[in-house]
Amino acid sequence: MRIEVLDADAGIFALRLDRAPVNALDPALCNALREAVRQAVGDGARGLVLASAHRPDGPAVFSAGLDVPHLLSLGDDRERLRAAWTAFFDAARALASCPVPVAAAINGHAPAGGCVLALCCDYRIMADSPDPTRPLRIGLNETQVGLAVPEGVQHLLQRVVGVNRAERLLVAGEMVDTAQAQRIGLVDEVVPMDRVVPRAHEWLASLLALPQDAMRRTREIARADVGAAMQPARIALDEFLDAWYAPGTQQALQALVARLRR
Repeated sequence: MRIEVLDADAGIFALRLDRAPVNALDPALCNALREAVRQAVGDGARGLVLASAHRPDGPAVFSAGLDVPHLLSLGDDRERLRAAWTAFFDAARALASCPVPVAAAINGHAPAGGCVLALCCDYRIMADSPDPTRPLRIGLNETQVGLAVPEGVQHLLQRVVGVNRAERLLVAGEMVDTAQAQRIGLVDEVVPMDRVVPRAHEWLASLLALPQDAMRRTREIARADVGAAMQPARIALDEFLDAWYAPGTQQALQALVARLRR
């Protein structure tokens, strides 16, 4: 996890997910993200950009979501599994409840947990794939690996794409490409890869040019439901962990890991 000052005068910082190769969200990265939000705001950030570290020779991935091989390696140790998932939801909650605006610069694929982090941000700018035959994709594909999406996370998707469309996407575990994501409102803008972070910077600068008391109070009211959605009661972690250990879920997760290792 890296913190960069993008614009010292405006107080715009970048938080870079930096765990090669695909920013899989293990407890260490989740805890580092939560701490980075706290540290950046404490150091005077007035706006944050959440992005993946730039790897010109690596895969274009914003975050591949939770580190499933790590989670499976915990076996029957429910307390360690709980701690891992708690670290993730704490990181998401830090973004959802951040006192300053956060723009997600989605410079790669964003399945599952990567999509959740983006949904916790104020604004989402996604890269257009340089190869039209291999579009970048984003979405909550949990049902495809045997996991039910918690109610609070479902709310985050509903508020940007609408209840009916969210139901279709969630139940099918569908991932959509960049163009469709923009059409349905899952992302706000699509720009070339090299423009994702600069455009996020520009969007934040436009907010920070407004009268700050009015902007911040209006934002606080408008986003109260985002922070509320990530509260523990709406995640129901015990129920989620029970489902994790179900035989069908374990089988689907093991199949996913086998595909990743090919």
